[in-house]
Amino acid sequence: MSLPHFKFYNKQDVLSLTRIRRFETKIGERVQVIADTQQLDQSLKSCSAPFVLLGIPEDIGVLANLGVGGTDTAWVPFLQAFLNTQSNDFFEGSSILLLGHFDFSPIKHLIEQHAGGFDERLEAYRHAVNQIDDEVEQLIHTITQNGKTPIVIGGGHNNAYPCIKGAAKGLYKSGAIPIAQINAINLDAHADFRPMEGRHSGNGFSYAEADGYLEKYCVIGLHENYLPQNVWMDIVNNPFLDCITYEDIFLHEKRTFLQAIGHATGFTEDTYCAIELDMDAIANSNSSAASPVGITLTQARQYISFTAADSKVAYLHICEGASQLADGRTCHYTGKSISYLVTDFVKAMFS
Repeated sequence: MSLPHFKFYNKQDVLSLTRIRRFETKIGERVQVIADTQQLDQSLKSCSAPFVLLGIPEDIGVLANLGVGGTDTAWVPFLQAFLNTQSNDFFEGSSILLLGHFDFSPIKHLIEQHAGGFDERLEAYRHAVNQIDDEVEQLIHTITQNGKTPIVIGGGHNNAYPCIKGAAKGLYKSGAIPIAQINAINLDAHADFRPMEGRHSGNGFSYAEADGYLEKYCVIGLHENYLPQNVWMDIVNNPFLDCITYEDIFLHEKRTFLQAIGHATGFTEDTYCAIELDMDAIANSNSSAASPVGITLTQARQYISFTAADSKVAYLHICEGASQLADGRTCHYTGKSISYLVTDFVKAMFS
């Protein structure tokens, strides 16, 4: 396995971000790290932690989708918030193996230095996403093949594709599923089912479906104003695709939010299911496609909690959050918000 852009963490890396305090135990003091990076399969297999946490702090996929950069800024603030959460009876830190993070910034710098005009840069970003796909897929494949559940913090939503592909292959290789195909539930203002025009953050699910790794896909909270007609027709005409719009839940009240989640878990219950959450679904979140309209953070926590408890989970992927966007917008609690979602997920899996 070739992961030239991945940085594995050791205990010192973790403790450098953990604020030790007498009479308390922080998650950073309890999380596990990989025993031997040269023997990744064996180290994963022998590790007692059921969850493997990793970061993909990149915004290449977002830029390839003509979005606002900055989704590479959420990982470190998340880690600082997460590692300084209390380890207690509600959440015990040793259930997590903190693996490390990808660093694709050299690829981005290369593009920015050498790509000529707008079209050349866009083409280069989309080409670069293929390289990101390859490395992420390999790692997710290895994690799931060894019986662990990945928790992936992005990064752009382009990474849904290699996560789905990697998990489908890994679960198949482990004997957990008969064919390399899984389902996905996505809480998102957008379907991310755009045409296959070159890889970017807006078409991860369409590529996964076309390549046969994604069987059923259900989007919760889709904004009607940002649903292209061709994507809407794809969803309507495909029995394996489903969506419940934000308007149907909160304006027309056809279903409550929890009923929408129940519908999604019922629709996808026949096999392992990816749990996806795009931070732009949350009102006023700092994300590439931020919106004044959306769900609350508490509702996002409910989504994570209910889907994790009610699904055969393949992995959790939280993406598109940013502490600092390329246009200057900042948010000091993006990392802490994601930390709440991750702890909710683990608690629900143990419930």
